[in-house]
Amino acid sequence: MRLMPPINLSNLAAMDLNLLVAFDALASDQSVTKAAARVGIGQSAMSHNLARLRALFGDELLTRGPEGMRLTPRGLGLVTPVRTILGQIQGLTARAEVFVPGVAERVFRVGVPDSVEVLLVPHLLAYLQAEAPGIRLRLQAVGDPAQLLEDLDADRLDMAISLGGLEQGRDYHKTRSILTGTYMCMFNAALVGIEPPISLEDYVRLPHVLTSLRQGERGVVDQALEEIGHRRNVTLVTPRFLAVPFLVRGAPVITTMHAELARLFASTLGLSLSPPPVALPGIAISLVWHGSYDADTGHAWLRRVIGRIAAEVTREQTA
Repeated sequence: MRLMPPINLSNLAAMDLNLLVAFDALASDQSVTKAAARVGIGQSAMSHNLARLRALFGDELLTRGPEGMRLTPRGLGLVTPVRTILGQIQGLTARAEVFVPGVAERVFRVGVPDSVEVLLVPHLLAYLQAEAPGIRLRLQAVGDPAQLLEDLDADRLDMAISLGGLEQGRDYHKTRSILTGTYMCMFNAALVGIEPPISLEDYVRLPHVLTSLRQGERGVVDQALEEIGHRRNVTLVTPRFLAVPFLVRGAPVITTMHAELARLFASTLGLSLSPPPVALPGIAISLVWHGSYDADTGHAWLRRVIGRIAAEVTREQTA
């Protein structure tokens, strides 16, 4: 077994570890005033802490720019290690605490695409009201994956649900697959003048509505069609999944989306469904969080609950 190198306890004892807490607040808020309020100390005390941090690390860490304070490259490089260390220290004390969902009082900030909010959150909310009424959720919309990871790193989110993979993620970005699935085409048969199943000829002929959380007008469908020498006409791109069924119901267009979500919308609005006439990859929906929360017992409990509810929803939709 490889042993860790010994810790220089005399050097560590000479350092005020509360400075790491101050740095985390300063890095998150990039404002001495806001960081002081977050930690619960005066502005002058936080300014003094910043001066000590600059001396400790031999760098300005935060500098003033046209739009306020911003981190230096050295400061940016310290954000994740410092947050990980603080999370591990917090985890050491959290392990000693018993998290009892029925009596716990806590707010979780969760990033959720509106499609997943429709599929999972009603079930999650019902469960929390019955089993953990003191747990409150603050949902936030998620878009570009890079922004999602930045929000996790800055502790603006406790966890998030991501559509697809996170190629930009680092080792400390933890993921857990909670939903997998396939795609389904959805359209108003009376308006488009066809009945399911849809042919490839009709599929490329009809105008498409594309839901995308990223910039651009291409999705997995376009890649698949390109590989067999076809292309489609994307007439509208929207980042809002919830708008799509109403667009499809009112216009002679077609959309391709997560099959479970499509079934839910189609049954509610009387729309038609068809398997796509082109081979598409499977859909992976994952729960994502910063590794500093690994040992947080309440955080781990909510991750398990979300995973279990996702599995139950999948069984209901496919039954």
